[in-house]
Amino acid sequence: MKNVCLLFEIHQPFRLKKYRFYDIGADHYYYDDYANEEILKRNAYQSYIPAAKMLLEMINRSHKEFKVALSISGVAMEQFEMYCPEFLDCVRDLVATGCCELCCETFSHCLSSLINADDFRIQVDLHKKIIYETFKYEPKTFVNTGMIYNDEIGAEVAAMGFRGIITEGTKHVLGWRSPNYMYNITAKADVGLLFRNTKLSEDICQNFQNGLDAGTYTSWIADGPETENIYVIAMNFDVIGGIHPASTGIFEFFKALPSFAETKKLRFITPIEAFDNIPSVAPASVGHAISWDGYDKDVSAWMGNDLQHEAIRSVYSIFERLHLSKNQVLKQDYAYLLSADHFKFMSTKQGAYVPFSPYDSSFDAFTNYMNVISDMQIRLNQEFPSSIDTDDLSAQQQLIENQGKEIERLQAKIAKLEAGASAKKKPSAKK
Repeated sequence: MKNVCLLFEIHQPFRLKKYRFYDIGADHYYYDDYANEEILKRNAYQSYIPAAKMLLEMINRSHKEFKVALSISGVAMEQFEMYCPEFLDCVRDLVATGCCELCCETFSHCLSSLINADDFRIQVDLHKKIIYETFKYEPKTFVNTGMIYNDEIGAEVAAMGFRGIITEGTKHVLGWRSPNYMYNITAKADVGLLFRNTKLSEDICQNFQNGLDAGTYTSWIADGPETENIYVIAMNFDVIGGIHPASTGIFEFFKALPSFAETKKLRFITPIEAFDNIPSVAPASVGHAISWDGYDKDVSAWMGNDLQHEAIRSVYSIFERLHLSKNQVLKQDYAYLLSADHFKFMSTKQGAYVPFSPYDSSFDAFTNYMNVISDMQIRLNQEFPSSIDTDDLSAQQQLIENQGKEIERLQAKIAKLEAGASAKKKPSAKK
């Protein structure tokens, strides 16, 4: 029997307001609240909520034979909590069925896996934490920002304890091999590696309105080679109701999939079910970073020009100093500024998919972002002057922490001695 793994990505960044040079040092709030709320709510009510309710209906009608996976960024979850908590309730209903897997990614939907291994681990831990706090769920499958992957990232993810990873089925990596098998990462044989079927995924994302129907679509899978046993179909969730509005019949297309799948002996499974039950046919090596973005399926949409390189260098240059800080607002701002969208707004690559951008040009996006980073550096320098070396700061912080612990220990000892002395002291008798 052929297996189908359906995965939806949900992400919305905290978009920045117009932040001018004269705001640096004077205004420490960076976000366009109106745009963030308006865009999130529009997507939620046109796409996310009706699509989630549809998936729940599909699960129930199929007697839980239909299954699905979601990957929701941490910054999107925070915005849902602020502006549209009812969507999180919809996700809770899906998770409660046992037929919806939640995948882990980076909290900020960022590029840390390519730039800073320490921050990558922090980002993953933050995402695991918000998933558990929101849904009481512990993810076992990892899906990186834009499905970015190479062998080094695979080794890092394996060290974090994940059971498997999903990435893009690029031809220049797979060559003659099919994406429709279970593979494993090169670093560890028991960590699975699934490749997205690019054609089947983009047939829905890009070509649905050319007359695609559920019967034809499931036939393409059913008529494939018998040995190919796992088809990963992944896309952004707003394909349903957003990119393809309800009037196009996109909801009816998805609702029809379970019945056609049953007729053609196709089975829907979650990624973790695939990793646990389908053996790997071979390790798959990925030397250079790949992604699901654009024609080239690489990372050039985020890291392809000098503007992007300078912005990335600037924001990650404050990582070590910032993580010595106890200022949680500053750390939160830093996390929001790491979202890969900010760098994609700076893209000059032809054919790159750039989501809604508030900027007139890539240079405007760069200038606005760098003004914000300049203010972040001022705030950080107020706490830790730049004249002090980062290693010295770390040593001083450790010394202060050790002194604090020693003071606490001595205070506890004094309190214990005073309590003992008080207990031994007997009240004097009245004469």
